[in-house]
Amino acid sequence: MTILITGANGQLGNEMRIKSASSSDHYIFTDVAELDITSAAAVESFVAENEVDVVVNCAAYTAVDNAEDDEATADKINHTAVANLAQACAKHNAALIHISTDYVFGGDGCVPYSEEAQTAPLGVYGRTKLAGERAAAESGCRYIIIRTAWLYSEFGRNFCKTMRSLTSTKPALKVVFDQVGTPTYAADLAEAIVHIITSRQTDKVGIYHYTNEGVCSWYDFAVEIARQSGNTACHIEPCHSEEFPAKAVRPHYSVLDKTKIKATFGITIPHWQLSLAKCIKNLNE
Repeated sequence: MTILITGANGQLGNEMRIKSASSSDHYIFTDVAELDITSAAAVESFVAENEVDVVVNCAAYTAVDNAEDDEATADKINHTAVANLAQACAKHNAALIHISTDYVFGGDGCVPYSEEAQTAPLGVYGRTKLAGERAAAESGCRYIIIRTAWLYSEFGRNFCKTMRSLTSTKPALKVVFDQVGTPTYAADLAEAIVHIITSRQTDKVGIYHYTNEGVCSWYDFAVEIARQSGNTACHIEPCHSEEFPAKAVRPHYSVLDKTKIKATFGITIPHWQLSLAKCIKNLNE
């Protein structure tokens, strides 16, 4: 099979390179320089010429605060581009695996969100990602939408790397404790996606949730990053979201229920602290 990866230079795209390296399938890795997914014509010809069987869309506009000022660009990447990919997949009988987000929810719950839970995005990022989900679902293609949250890895900019840096250089730090969710190690998500492809289960159409197991606040996550990194001299203090005003409102509770993806695809998901240890070990090396 031929698998097209978009957004290949991002966190998840880079992990997909690693996890698919030993696969007998043919993976094609593209970012904006190789394929402009906001162009329907470019997507259509690329999928046709390369006889693509599966598209994994790792591309997204993820600058949550910037999106509030630039809805047009966020919508182009998070919605229009997804529609382009989905339509090309529908035309050429390819499957689409599209990565979405916990930001499609309002964050006012207190039990993990199932795939059927009511969506209520709080800002532009969540709205445009939800529009992308709907475009995929309405295209007529075989689609698997995977919502994830709090993604981190050894690649790019993310909370884990930022906290490692700050806790190694600052004597004290404040981190919000009133936003609760689950960190997701991009390598684990990539492994799950490669498993779905390798086990030829891309026909199991629907929406799924994937994060690591467990629950924590950003404060808890920061404390554990510092502890595992050996940066225990830094005093980390919990604070409220109001102390860090931002343009975009963040969901206060965005824990996702992973029952469906585990049962459907036969995967096990590691606890977030175990996966964090793997990431930090790799960063240290």
